[in-house]
Amino acid sequence: MAVFDSPQEAFGILRPVCIQLTKTQTVENVERLQSKLHVVSDSALQDLQEYVLFPLRFALKTPGTKRESLVQSIVECITFVLSTTCIKKQDLLQELFSELCLCLSSPNSQQSAPVSEELKLAVVQGLHTLMHSAYGDIILSLYQPCTLPHLGFAISLLLTLAEQEKSKQIKTSALKCLQVLLLQCDCQDHPKLLDDIETKQLGDLLASFLPGISTALTRIITGDFKQGHVIIISALKVFYKTVGFIMADEQLARIPKDKEKPSVEHRIAELMVHRDANWVKNTGDKLAALIEKIVEFVSVHPHWKARMELIELVQDLLMKCRQSLLKSVGHLLKVLVGLVNDENPDVQCRCNNVLKNFADQRIVVESRALTDILSENLHSLATALPRLMSSQDDQGKYSTLLLLLGYLKLLGPKVNFVLHSVAHLHRLSKALIQVLELDVTDVKIVEERRWGPDGLAESSSSLSEPPLFKSKSQRKYFRFFTDERIFLLLREICRMLGYYGDLYLLVDHFTELYNESVIYRKQAAMILNELIAGAAGIEVEVLHETNSRASAEELKEIITSILEEYISQKNWYLVTSNEAEGNREELTMKHSDLQTITSGVHTCHLVPLPSSSELSPIVCSMNSNIWQICIQLEGIGCFAHALGIEFRLLLMSALYPVLEKAGDKTLLISQVATGTMVDICHACAYDSPRDLINHNADYLVNEISLNLHQMSLSSHTPIVLEIMFQNSDAGLLPLVEDVIQDVLFSLDQFHDERAASFLSVLRTVLAALARWFPEAKDDKQLQEQNFRKEKYDLHQGSATLGKGFAFTTPAEEIEQFLLDYLRNKDVADGNVSDADNEEEQPLPPETEMNDVCPDVEASLPVQTQIAKDVMERCIHLLSDKDLKTRLKVLDVLELCVTVLQSHENQLLPMVHRAWLPLVHRLTNDDPLAVLRAFKVLCTLGNKCGDFLRNRFCKDILPKLAVSLATQAPVSARAGPVYSHTLAFKLQLAVLQGLGSLCKKLDLGGGDLNKVADACLIYLSAKQPMKLQEAARSVFLHLMKVDPDTTWFILNELHCPLLYEPPHPSLHPVSLSGMAKPRTEYTDNVLLLLAELQG
Repeated sequence: MAVFDSPQEAFGILRPVCIQLTKTQTVENVERLQSKLHVVSDSALQDLQEYVLFPLRFALKTPGTKRESLVQSIVECITFVLSTTCIKKQDLLQELFSELCLCLSSPNSQQSAPVSEELKLAVVQGLHTLMHSAYGDIILSLYQPCTLPHLGFAISLLLTLAEQEKSKQIKTSALKCLQVLLLQCDCQDHPKLLDDIETKQLGDLLASFLPGISTALTRIITGDFKQGHVIIISALKVFYKTVGFIMADEQLARIPKDKEKPSVEHRIAELMVHRDANWVKNTGDKLAALIEKIVEFVSVHPHWKARMELIELVQDLLMKCRQSLLKSVGHLLKVLVGLVNDENPDVQCRCNNVLKNFADQRIVVESRALTDILSENLHSLATALPRLMSSQDDQGKYSTLLLLLGYLKLLGPKVNFVLHSVAHLHRLSKALIQVLELDVTDVKIVEERRWGPDGLAESSSSLSEPPLFKSKSQRKYFRFFTDERIFLLLREICRMLGYYGDLYLLVDHFTELYNESVIYRKQAAMILNELIAGAAGIEVEVLHETNSRASAEELKEIITSILEEYISQKNWYLVTSNEAEGNREELTMKHSDLQTITSGVHTCHLVPLPSSSELSPIVCSMNSNIWQICIQLEGIGCFAHALGIEFRLLLMSALYPVLEKAGDKTLLISQVATGTMVDICHACAYDSPRDLINHNADYLVNEISLNLHQMSLSSHTPIVLEIMFQNSDAGLLPLVEDVIQDVLFSLDQFHDERAASFLSVLRTVLAALARWFPEAKDDKQLQEQNFRKEKYDLHQGSATLGKGFAFTTPAEEIEQFLLDYLRNKDVADGNVSDADNEEEQPLPPETEMNDVCPDVEASLPVQTQIAKDVMERCIHLLSDKDLKTRLKVLDVLELCVTVLQSHENQLLPMVHRAWLPLVHRLTNDDPLAVLRAFKVLCTLGNKCGDFLRNRFCKDILPKLAVSLATQAPVSARAGPVYSHTLAFKLQLAVLQGLGSLCKKLDLGGGDLNKVADACLIYLSAKQPMKLQEAARSVFLHLMKVDPDTTWFILNELHCPLLYEPPHPSLHPVSLSGMAKPRTEYTDNVLLLLAELQG
């Protein structure tokens, strides 16, 4: 806090140091004065301002050479005084201004004197403080015609410092001082608001310096990037504030045509300019060259703040100088257009705000001159676009397309002026078609196939996510660019055209291109899709609202016409796989992974195509067709979103083709069609694809029924039915019952040509029935389970006798056990009479009713009748000569057994008829068929149980045991590669399923011994680890069937304990495995015995 508040007290302490400084000009005296000033209040110093400044100014005016340190100290002291006081006299202001400028002047040249950087910085800061200390109108005394030379010298001095100095601090300070000197300071209270006359006079005065200021600032702005973004930002600010003030349209409109005669001497009058129309035109033309140079340089500046300041320049000049800088408007608008999608979000946001501000004020739309400039620029760009798209790199294409998008945004509805020009529409469309050309050389697109049922159930869970075409569309690869941003930019351009342009004109034009050549078809379809999305206002960032958009009814008509083109026969049913695909797939399946073949879930498998260069054109053609279908599918999803709930009216024509493609074997097409289903659900307010299918099942079934009678013309019909069953529920069954009979009838007619497709449908149907009608276990199965449990408990009890435990069994239980055993033996041998069944248990009420009306046969449930009819066909096709057909038949047969499991009266006779061909598949067929048949056998054992015991033991078990025993030495000697062979997978599958099969069939006696003998060798440590694990699983199941026999067999192989008789009269226990050294079987036997004892 200041000690001396009154002028008298302050004068008392300042007078001695001021006198001393006047007498002796030294740095120490200046510093002593400045130290005293710090203890004087601002008000007291204001009264003593001129007294304090006198010795300092006197020291500057003293003739002779002065040390730079002294001058610097004096300038810094003056700056301190000016920072705390106000200049209230014009003469003092002008004299101080001149004295400070002279500190840097060179007597022999107009350039700044070669002084130290510290002094230069002190003088610049002193000038800056002086301009701010001028009180009220006093500042205007510097801006009179008579002071023009002094003002010009100061401006030249500051520009020289800003341009030539190396110190960034000096350059920045000089530019800020220049901004203050030109009365364009950013401070809120400086300068004061000028009236119109003062503004005009100041503009006339500063206009004399505009050429020099603008030229020097342009050199600074376009200098080396290394000078830093702060200097460029300061120079840009001075440039646009100065130009915006001098060239302001509002100010120039008040300039009289005739020049007023100034009241100054002739030499100074010649320096002043008259801002008439000719001067404005000439100056505007020269400034246009400078502005073009500035915007080209700064728009690509690496620092985002420099680009941000460039946006401020554009906004300021376009808001104030649209008429005077008419030739620069194109360059200025180009900046906004180029930065609207800048990588920095702040720059992008600011640019969008400026564009939005222009749109709100209708600066472009209502300005004929600006519209003409933009239209002309768009014309030029459209003309050069094809050439630029083929010659530029990705960054160049991106910049050019950004420019195009910006012009479309700024023109808004006025874009039709360009589109109505046939030549320019043709050039624009050809450029878009050219740059959107897809790369269709990737062979993976054709190779990726869809195996097994792949429903839309997984997609239905994603309905809470955005629609597919928004965020999940398939990644496309293009010939002429790789940057994903370019594709997103092209989509935005097309949508902008659809939003503002004449939609009928654009759709007609691109539909013509779509039909003109197959080369243009994919690109034209992509553009049509985006045009519709833009017309519907989907993800379109607009600056101008328009009333000329297509109505909902018009949009529906346009979409209907495009949809008809898309799903027409020539554009929808394209070749997407090689004609010899069937043979290749059969060959591939013989060498494919077992898990891929046997799994029922969706898998993606690569079908290798010949690598010969002769097939390259065919592959490219198929790739092209695949992408065309995918783009058209994406378009249907886009159309649905554009129409919303109104798209339901088009589902009768659109849904059936989409379902066809959802079941396509080409993975890419199937995925895109699935996404289209999700889009339709979003748009039409369906909860899921299942809901969509159920609500439209009536006419889908009608279409399927009609097409089944014309299979030669509608070969894809089974696919639609397959997809419907995969993605529906039991409510669909009454509608499709007749259709399934039609499928069976068609299978009977075309089993040689189309068995594979019909069997795929039947597999889906049976899988759906098994899913919709999960049957509970019937009473007989429960009884059998209880019986096996009792038998197991009996075995467990007997196994504990040797350990000193005893149990008692009532005579009735033993009797019942023997009766059940004889009954089950008869069932296994097939010796069952109807009378036996009737006497076996009391009849339920339903059976009693049937006895009352013996001639009336109870009708079977629909699903049971369907499964029975399908199984009838499978029995006949089990011996088909085609391996693929046999494999599919086995799949369907397994599902039939699952559906019929609770209807033994229907199931067992069918199993009896299917047994012989199934045995042939198991014993005399391709290894793949053996694998699949064994899987069916396991299912039969699980569902039929005792019915198969005798058949299995007689027809299959001997050959199975021989096969396992024969293959065991091979697998024991094989190396690690063996695990990839089909033989290994066959061994593994048999061992993994054999144990549970024995348990389900309740094998005993010699049959169990056969199984055990065949599997014992696989307990060897020489066998692959997976085969050892599978063999152990067999014995674990055998323990549950007959633990005593299993214990004996394992101990015969290796007995870890010696059993001492409890009494000398008893013979010692002798087992073959006792006292044997450790062998290759020891580890696995010990594991199994531990499990048995545990």
